[in-house]
Amino acid sequence: MRDTTVARVAIPARLASPRRVVRARGALLALCSLPMALFFLVPLAALLLRVSPADVLANLVDRQVAQAIQLSIGTTLITLALTVLAGTPVAYLLARRRFRGRVLLDTLLDLPMVLPPAVAGIALLITFGRRGLIGQGLDAAGIQLAFTPAAVILAQTFVAAPFYVKAAAAAFGTVDRELEQAAALDGAGALGVFRHITLPLTLPALFGGAVMTWARALGEFGATIIFAGNFPGRTQTMPLAIYLGFELDFSVALTLAIVLLVISFAVLLVVKGVLRQRIQSTVA
Repeated sequence: MRDTTVARVAIPARLASPRRVVRARGALLALCSLPMALFFLVPLAALLLRVSPADVLANLVDRQVAQAIQLSIGTTLITLALTVLAGTPVAYLLARRRFRGRVLLDTLLDLPMVLPPAVAGIALLITFGRRGLIGQGLDAAGIQLAFTPAAVILAQTFVAAPFYVKAAAAAFGTVDRELEQAAALDGAGALGVFRHITLPLTLPALFGGAVMTWARALGEFGATIIFAGNFPGRTQTMPLAIYLGFELDFSVALTLAIVLLVISFAVLLVVKGVLRQRIQSTVA
């Protein structure tokens, strides 16, 4: 009887020590993570605290600021639409087909995500500029792309579209083929299978990729300033207005920086929420 009592008392004692060790390790890990967390937090907090809400509201009604915001929203929505329409077939091809040159195409789509935006801008300029590879023919037909709103859209699409294509390809690759085959056996055509089976199963990931593409397009700077220029009311997006405001009116630059910060933070929250729901539904 005494041995049993000792054993019952000893078990909690043995369990308590590992718990303290785990807590100590967790506290040490949190302490080691603090410098990096503060490195990201402090500059963003300083940005938010530098300008008052009254100044932000006053700058938002400024004509040049309003034009930059409107142009950014308008061009990025067009960029997103073009990306989804043209990028979805590419993503489906990469996910479902094995063909010669697939690795090359996949690498080509990765390249804009690691390529300096300035390089992308120069490439677009010597391709679609008035003396560019394709731009010469377009100019002869009376079509000019460089330093126009169309150039803004092309620059945004070049650097942002791969985010959607890669996310969509990964999503299409996870769909159970047996579900699609069962729908096909029931008489559904290829379009019907995609619409009623593939698309609903991949919609959260497609949405996440689309939102990330829109956010990347909204923050595009390097390729845009080289290929489209920085003309207020014509090609000046929010990042370009920040660049100009840094030289002329720092308060305007701060306001637009806060706008982009808030939008980016909201976008990341939305994407993380969608992905979390997808994981929970998959587990369930």
